[in-house]
Amino acid sequence: MGSSAKKKKEKKKDFQKAKLKVGKAKPKAANFTDTNFKAKSIVLTQQSLSTNAPTTTAQCAHHLSLLTHRSDTQRRDSLAYLTTAFTTSLPGSPLPQPASVILPSVQRLILDGSNAVRQQLLKLLQALPQDDIASHGDHLLLHVRAGMTHLATEIRVFALDVLEWLIGAAGDEIVSCAGGWVKTLKCFLSLLGWQNETAGKWSTTKSFSKSGGDAKVQAKQMSTLAVFLKAGLMPNQSAGAVVAVGDHFPLWQTEHYVLPDRSNAYSHLNLFGAPRDEEAEMYEDREDRQRVFHDRAEGAIVAALEQATKSGGELGRAAALLRKAVRDGMADFHQEDI
Repeated sequence: MGSSAKKKKEKKKDFQKAKLKVGKAKPKAANFTDTNFKAKSIVLTQQSLSTNAPTTTAQCAHHLSLLTHRSDTQRRDSLAYLTTAFTTSLPGSPLPQPASVILPSVQRLILDGSNAVRQQLLKLLQALPQDDIASHGDHLLLHVRAGMTHLATEIRVFALDVLEWLIGAAGDEIVSCAGGWVKTLKCFLSLLGWQNETAGKWSTTKSFSKSGGDAKVQAKQMSTLAVFLKAGLMPNQSAGAVVAVGDHFPLWQTEHYVLPDRSNAYSHLNLFGAPRDEEAEMYEDREDRQRVFHDRAEGAIVAALEQATKSGGELGRAAALLRKAVRDGMADFHQEDI
């Protein structure tokens, strides 16, 4: 009996619950493993312990890389930081990053789907020095034309705002760059539905992607076209100064005898060149732009403005501004024809 009672007591011992007492630690399990360790040093490979803050140039480069971030807020904040960095720089001092690095990174945001990002982009472009815009105007114009033909109305209107800023910053370079004159004119005519193939009749039955949609968008397109035509058809102030000098005896028509102010002054004759692509041609001379405008767009625009002016309201006012720009820019061209 003694042996049997001892065995039963040992079996019950495995299922008995240990009684906990206040102030004493809980007993450890039989399979407990001690995981404590001691180390002399800890090395963090991805943390900088430098006491020097990053330079403005490094921060601008970092925010330029964040312009491709998937978050709209991050792209907007990066543009805001760059705008602040450019506006607070001292006059005459170079930018933290050159324009040749900034503009290729920000120009694709013209087509961004976020309105906040686009508006911040316009503020950034306006903060850049105008002298740095001229050499990059042709690349910006490609994205502007892509925005002008976008399906979203907000992006089409924003692209027109960027084009107006671009003309104000580097108007001569925009209208004289390769494809800047003919392709942009063709884009405007396609948006407004004014084509020479239709005998110059103004159509309002086309889809929104071609006719511009509502009257407000059409009025915006017509007012921007007027600004574009003024930049390309009106004479430069420097050329007007030369003419003013030769308006009195004995200096008559001296502008015809002075040395040309541009290289390859007789390139418009194309004496020994290959057949031209008029759409991709560079029209550096105002007379060449007038000739191309007369052959390709003037008839359609004049015929369409007759109907647009009758509409009245905002559309009629925009048509009146466009008609004045065409009349003033082509006045001397038609006088020479007579």
